[in-house]
Amino acid sequence: MYKAIICGGSGYTGSELLRILYSHPDIEITSVTAERNVGSEITDLFPHLYPYKGLKFEPLDKETLFKKGDIFFMALPHSASQEAVDYFYKKGKKIVDLSADFRLKNLAAYEKWYEVKHHYPTTLKEAVYGLPELYRDEIKKTSLIACPGCYPTSAILGLYPALKNRIVSPTGIIIDSKSGTSGAGRKTDVSLSFSEVNSGFKAYKIASHRHTPEIEQELSLIAGVDLKVNFTPHLLPVPRGILSTIYAKVTKDVDIIEIYKNTYKDEQFVRVLDKGIFPDIRNVIGTNYCEIGIGINKETDTLIIVSVIDNLIKGASGQAIQNMNLMLDLPEITALNTIGILP
Repeated sequence: MYKAIICGGSGYTGSELLRILYSHPDIEITSVTAERNVGSEITDLFPHLYPYKGLKFEPLDKETLFKKGDIFFMALPHSASQEAVDYFYKKGKKIVDLSADFRLKNLAAYEKWYEVKHHYPTTLKEAVYGLPELYRDEIKKTSLIACPGCYPTSAILGLYPALKNRIVSPTGIIIDSKSGTSGAGRKTDVSLSFSEVNSGFKAYKIASHRHTPEIEQELSLIAGVDLKVNFTPHLLPVPRGILSTIYAKVTKDVDIIEIYKNTYKDEQFVRVLDKGIFPDIRNVIGTNYCEIGIGINKETDTLIIVSVIDNLIKGASGQAIQNMNLMLDLPEITALNTIGILP
């Protein structure tokens, strides 16, 4: 039995980690931190997590926590993870960081897009980008995972087979993504209130969303060239789920759906749909699955990829647990082999 600690357990990713890990046979939650809720029970914030009644939020006291855990999930805000990750990593602990602090290998890019200085470049170099479908072997060998962002997960999984097999041009890629409101976190914000969001649908942070360099970093590695994308996020009037519609110019006359199916044939959590069938976010809500549908506009030689995930699971907490399973040499699907909920 491994002892797990969640640092930053008062948000949606923290609550999903607790919910999923409750059914994990090899994990015991020993501590959960939340600076603003120290002393409160987890069920005070999340009544649905009733099995954790009696477990209280603690302060993030690194020396105390170090003695209580084997694996650390860092569900802290961006920039807040840096020091704690560096501390626990250097102490020999296994870490899955759900923030952006160790995703971008280019320090200048991180400091530009997140507007904070990165103080631990040496530790940054040791982090493995935690997308199992691309980096499974590296994940198994590391002790520090930088868990991908939600938008990047949907975009990278959607484009990976096409770029890997050189069937689309690396220039002119358009990624049009839509996310439920939980993507903004659990916070008080008038713009995210029901009255503001309900019946609305809008784009935001056009040409300025900070997931852009993460998407470009990983797609460039796949394509073998330094590429740029047009990425536009939108806010859906639903609690959770991401749908990305991706456009890229076709460069080869091949059976693209077959290539996608062959690429992901051994992947537990990626489903490529048959010709003419496209995914709906409601079919992946509550799961760690990514579903992908493929279309081709022959009039414009454009590949149209539709990729859907649950932003809180495959886009965050579920993927974090998938990474943990690999790090600990446990079956990858443990606690994650669930089906969606409907309605």
